[in-house]
Amino acid sequence: MHDIEEYRAIIGDKLFFDLFKKARKLTSKSILNINSTAQGGGVAEILESLIILMNELGIFAGWRILHGNPDFFTITKKFHNALQGNSINLSKIKKELYLKVNQEFSVFTHINNHDAIIIHDPQPLPLIKYYTKKQPWIWRCHIDLSNPHPELWYYLENFILRYDRIIVSSDKYKSEKLPVPQKVIAPAINPLSPKNKELSQQDINKYRKKYKILDDKPIIAQISRFDYLKDPLGVIKVFKKVRSHIDCRLVLCGSMAIDDPEGIKVYQQIIKAAQNMIDKKDIIILNVENDILVNVLQRISKVIIQKSIKEGFGLTVSEALWKETPVVASNVGGIPLQITDGQNGYLVDPVDYDGFTERIIYLLENPLEAERIGKKGKETVKEKFLITRLLIDYVDLLNEMI
Repeated sequence: MHDIEEYRAIIGDKLFFDLFKKARKLTSKSILNINSTAQGGGVAEILESLIILMNELGIFAGWRILHGNPDFFTITKKFHNALQGNSINLSKIKKELYLKVNQEFSVFTHINNHDAIIIHDPQPLPLIKYYTKKQPWIWRCHIDLSNPHPELWYYLENFILRYDRIIVSSDKYKSEKLPVPQKVIAPAINPLSPKNKELSQQDINKYRKKYKILDDKPIIAQISRFDYLKDPLGVIKVFKKVRSHIDCRLVLCGSMAIDDPEGIKVYQQIIKAAQNMIDKKDIIILNVENDILVNVLQRISKVIIQKSIKEGFGLTVSEALWKETPVVASNVGGIPLQITDGQNGYLVDPVDYDGFTERIIYLLENPLEAERIGKKGKETVKEKFLITRLLIDYVDLLNEMI
């Protein structure tokens, strides 16, 4: 855990002073965040940093977890995918279980004494139905809402309409029809967290040795949870094309969030598709939840790939850019908020395998250009995507609403 004073050297005096000035009105106010997992995925990661910093500013920020059974998370994963455009069979039993878990949470969790409630993503969305609303309720949706499944969206509107504010990650995710005020707040990374802090060469070497990541050839990597929307099988296809031109190694590093039951199936598909190259040590698959390992991989890789089919934001992009590692990523969702094509990274249509291949090869063959792009990437993150900026955005919003 880092004291807020440690961020001063990164963001400068002006922003640091602004933080305390803006937070003064919220001193001793109680803010509760609710989501469905304490670890795994970007939402939990953001909350872990954000809540600590809010408390350092004198705001009483808390965090509760909506606990569900495997059936609940299977259903909400289908909801998650359908909100990003997939089809869904919205059966009565799905709705009943979805509501049952939320209603049970409301029985044993009393939250009315808080000054504001922030609900994260679809899993706990119906909670507002089961409480007497005595304070502003905010729904913070972290996923791509640009093309939601119509039937599911119609159903979820019954809960969304009860909220006082909606927060999304991009203007593209706003719904023009909703009468609820909507605000764009982009996610952010914590530069001092284990995943993003500076590392010594000794630490890097230690992790390379532990996970048997040799330095005999260039490494390209994708770091994301095992999810078909991250297209890991597509990454393997791109790697095979790249490797036919340049001898290199692919590292796929991921984990399985508690609220994502599809992860095991996707992981098994990856192993099956890559088994021959895994045996030859051309591909390394790491099913590991380790922030320092992610940090190491993002530093030792010559190129980071983010070949998502859909992407609410894609924090792994900003993480890599912060480490001055060039990124080749899909031109979808929130990724273009972070990358300007050709300036601080490359954007490619997710189905353009040749486009991914060509840009990765270009960066591997042109290290000076890769270095230039990497430095630009870090400047972008410092300006727009650090946790202190996110903290200011939330403080501004809460000052407006409380």
